[in-house]
Amino acid sequence: MTAVQEKPKAVAPDGPPPRRRGKRATALAGTDKLVLGLMLGIPTVVHLLFVWIPALGSVALSFSRWNGIGGLEDIEWIGVGNYVEIFTEYPRFWPAVQHNLIWLVFLLVVPTSAGLLLAVLLDREIKFSRIYQSALYLPMVLSLALVGFIWQLIYTPDGGLLNSVLGLDKPVDWIGDSDINLYAVLVAAAWRHTGYIMLLYLAGLKSVDPALKEAAALDGASAAQTFFRVTFPVMKPVNVVVLVVTVIEALRAFDIVYVINKGRNGLELLSVLVTDNIIGEASRIGRGSAVAVVLLTISLGFIITYLYQVFSKENRT
Repeated sequence: MTAVQEKPKAVAPDGPPPRRRGKRATALAGTDKLVLGLMLGIPTVVHLLFVWIPALGSVALSFSRWNGIGGLEDIEWIGVGNYVEIFTEYPRFWPAVQHNLIWLVFLLVVPTSAGLLLAVLLDREIKFSRIYQSALYLPMVLSLALVGFIWQLIYTPDGGLLNSVLGLDKPVDWIGDSDINLYAVLVAAAWRHTGYIMLLYLAGLKSVDPALKEAAALDGASAAQTFFRVTFPVMKPVNVVVLVVTVIEALRAFDIVYVINKGRNGLELLSVLVTDNIIGEASRIGRGSAVAVVLLTISLGFIITYLYQVFSKENRT
C-alpha cells in the first residue's frame, strides 16, 4: 500500500490580523463644513448681487425706454430701438468708439513695448534694479483719478510743468485743444500702464529656462536672435495675459478723462457715454445700458479668447 501524503497546512503570516474596513472618516468636521460654506457662499452671493444681476439687468434695460422714475410697470419696452439709435443717430457714439480703438492701439504699442524693454534691461540684474522696479511700478499704485489730477497740473497752459520746460512763446493748451488732448491723456495713461506691463514681462523672463538661452548661445545665436526666436515665443502665456489686461485697461478707461474735462471735447469714451446717459440730467437709462452692453460684448470677446487659451493648455498637459 502506498502511503497517502497529507497536504501541509497553510501557515498564517506573521503580523497583526487585518482590520475590518469600517466607515470611512470624513475629511471635514461639521464646524469646518460650516466655515467652508460661509467662505464660499458669501463671496458667491456678493458676486451675484453686485456683478451678474446688474449685468443681466443692464442687458434687459437696454431693450427699454426708462428715465429711472417709477416702478417696473413704468418701463416701456422698445426692442432694439436703443441699439438702432446709438448706431445711427447718437452723434457721440462713433467718436467714442474711435477714441477707444486709438486708446487700445496706443496701449498695445507704446506701453507694451516700453514695458518689455524695461523688463529685459532689469532682468540682467543691473545695479539698483530693485529701486528701478519700485520706481517704475509706483504709478500703477495710483488711481486713474489721481493720475489725471497730476497730469492736469503738468498740462496746465499757464504755469504748467510741460509748457515751462518747453519755453514756448505761446503756451499750448494740451487739454483744451481737441486735436491733441486725446494723445496728451494717452501719455499719462501710458505712464501708469508701463510699470504693470514691465512687471508681467519681468515675471515671464524669470520663468524662462536658462538652458534654452545657453543652447541658443552655443548654436551661435546673438542676444537679439535668442530673445526673438527663443525667449519671446516661450513667453506666449504672458503675452496673452498682457493682451487681455491691455484690452480691459483700454475699454474701462474712465477716471482720467472724467477728471480732466468729464470726457468731452475730444475725450469721449464708451465708458463716459454710459455714465452720461444713466446718471446725467436726461437719465436715458435704456440708451446708457445699450452702450454698456456694447462695451461688455467687446470685453467678453477678448476674455473668452483668454480663457480658451488657458483651459486648452491645461487639457493638453
